[in-house]
Amino acid sequence: MLYPSKAQLRLWNRLGRSKIREEAGLFLAEGLKVVQALLESDWEVQALLTLEGGKEKRAAFLDRLPASLPCYGLTAGEWTGLTQDVSPEGIMAVGRIPPKPTLADMTAGADEGPLLLLHEIRNPGNLGALARSASWFGFSGMILGQGSVDPFNPKAIRASMGSLFSLPFVAGVNLQELIPMLKEEFLVAGSSARAGTLPHPCGGKAALLLGSESHGLPDSLLRMTDEQWHIPRKGAGESLSLPQAAAIMMYEIVREASPRG
Repeated sequence: MLYPSKAQLRLWNRLGRSKIREEAGLFLAEGLKVVQALLESDWEVQALLTLEGGKEKRAAFLDRLPASLPCYGLTAGEWTGLTQDVSPEGIMAVGRIPPKPTLADMTAGADEGPLLLLHEIRNPGNLGALARSASWFGFSGMILGQGSVDPFNPKAIRASMGSLFSLPFVAGVNLQELIPMLKEEFLVAGSSARAGTLPHPCGGKAALLLGSESHGLPDSLLRMTDEQWHIPRKGAGESLSLPQAAAIMMYEIVREASPRG
């Protein structure tokens, strides 16, 4: 077991900021299942961090780690500066941000599943939940428009439960420019809280466009879509959350391709 230097701790503490993550090319992933998903992915892991207190509870996991992976023990005080969890599991990884895929790469893989387009998703928990559902329903990739939260935000990674490590994504895209180009090959469906057609299966290449939970999609983007999808209310309640509505639409868009049983 190694012990971190003050310089390492300072850097890891600053990885909560998007600018520092970009400069260092590193991010934090916390939680047993999240770290396991990272280790099983093609992404590079620079180091594993573990809370010294209660380490015996994690002994089986630690014993399975590659011998070449540096593992650092942190005190409770050091851990408090890094954790995002109220009841931390005591496992965290320092991952290296991989090279960004190009838009051409993203659209080329869309034969394997729909694309998810996101406009100004600023809540990291929502972003992580959307990535988790997109991975579950076989989406081929996720494209985040300008103004969305950084996907490497620790809360987004935690909420995705590791799905971000297997779902190709690109951020900072101008959707006003992208959507007209996509429509040459894709059916683009946009979510509307007011009116529209029911979500339904789409054959061929398709893309699902979603806006933030607070504001939805602006009319300027909705007018660009081929279809506007609306989930009607049958009972009580003010509205669905964004992750709930998104999961319904994701299921419907791939439903014909889903196995029975």
